[in-house]
Amino acid sequence: MAKKNMNEKLKNLKEEKTGEATPKEQKIKVNEGAESPGTAVKVDEVITYGPEEAEEKRPKPVPKKNRRGSKQIQAELEAAKELAEGNKEKYTRLLTEFDNMRSRNERENAEMSDRGAMDALEKILPVIDNLERALDSVTDEEKNAFTEGVEKIYKQLMDTLEEIGVVPMNAVGKEFDPTYHNAVIHEEDAEQGENLVVEEMQKGYMYKEDVLRHAMVKVVN
Repeated sequence: MAKKNMNEKLKNLKEEKTGEATPKEQKIKVNEGAESPGTAVKVDEVITYGPEEAEEKRPKPVPKKNRRGSKQIQAELEAAKELAEGNKEKYTRLLTEFDNMRSRNERENAEMSDRGAMDALEKILPVIDNLERALDSVTDEEKNAFTEGVEKIYKQLMDTLEEIGVVPMNAVGKEFDPTYHNAVIHEEDAEQGENLVVEEMQKGYMYKEDVLRHAMVKVVN
């Protein structure tokens, strides 16, 4: 017994000097130094696992069940359907508004272009009037190559104006209409019809569907 006690004292003294631990203590220190230790007690024996083994031994978490029922899913589908219908309605309305705005802009641009053209064409009409008076003043005996050339130029000018939409009204023989005609002379003639244009004092012209210049006319009855 004394010898056994002496051996234990020498052993403890040696551990204090060297800092070494008993196998059981070493096993415990390894266990405490593990990042994720796992221990299992089997009778009086301590079994130590390292981090990787401990992770494998750890119970896996059970995933939560999806608790959404069919009614909730149906409600979500209905909400998504209503949202899609609303977006479609907004898109259709915006597309219609865009088309209307584009048509309105095109119409306004065309009207502005026509007004500009009418302003320019209206200033040409007095030149045409003077050219017609000059040609009318030439008798058949006075006509020559020069006057024939002027007549061809006049015809070319009138054809060009017709191509862009300028045409004379040719009011003679038509019923007087203040929309197109400006009556400057009234006469009574039993042989003529009522409210009839019998003479154009100044030609009227149309540009497409608009009055470029009213015709100055003489009306009977």
